[in-house]
Amino acid sequence: LYFSPVIEMISESVIRISLPIYFLIFFGYVFLYRSRQVSKNIGKSTMVLPKDGSSQAMIGLFFKIVHYGSVVFCLAFAAYPTLTNFLGELGWMTGPVFKYIGSALLILAFIITVMAQNTMRSSWRMGIDNETGSELITNGLFAYSRNPVFVGLIMCFLGLFLIVPNALTLLFVVLEYVLIQIQIRVEESHLEKSHGVAYVEYRSKTRRLI
Repeated sequence: LYFSPVIEMISESVIRISLPIYFLIFFGYVFLYRSRQVSKNIGKSTMVLPKDGSSQAMIGLFFKIVHYGSVVFCLAFAAYPTLTNFLGELGWMTGPVFKYIGSALLILAFIITVMAQNTMRSSWRMGIDNETGSELITNGLFAYSRNPVFVGLIMCFLGLFLIVPNALTLLFVVLEYVLIQIQIRVEESHLEKSHGVAYVEYRSKTRRLI
């Protein structure tokens, strides 16, 4: 019992240090390293989100805000742990059980995302690619979910919220989920036009998320 506060303090310190490292590795692998590998294979950038004033461009902008925002938050939280006092901390969710579940979700999110990207191979894109065709991926995790990468992203932000429950991390979860739901529907329309009946059949027997 005497050592419990000390152990808890060490655990909190490990979490604060680990979170920014995790998100930098997660986003670094998913959006930088993996994208660069695919870009070399296909001879063009995988970043195909437009930079005009279209709805797709706005979706891409808000995705960047949420993702960059989460990294900035984790870095700030690591340096200033009392930051959560000013962000509407949900005290009833600060127990160890929530942190364990959140940590498990972060680990599972990374595994799922990496596996899904490896399955996609050269079909990986960030946005709608109207110029270069890609194959319809239906194997691996895609046999159980049409959007396993998005499942991984949702789990990632949900894990962050459970570990550091406050109004800002809850906002990250809500925004990420809403943006993903919008992006999924845009991609579904594109895939149906690109793959026709094959995609319609795949969609009819495979869940959108989980």
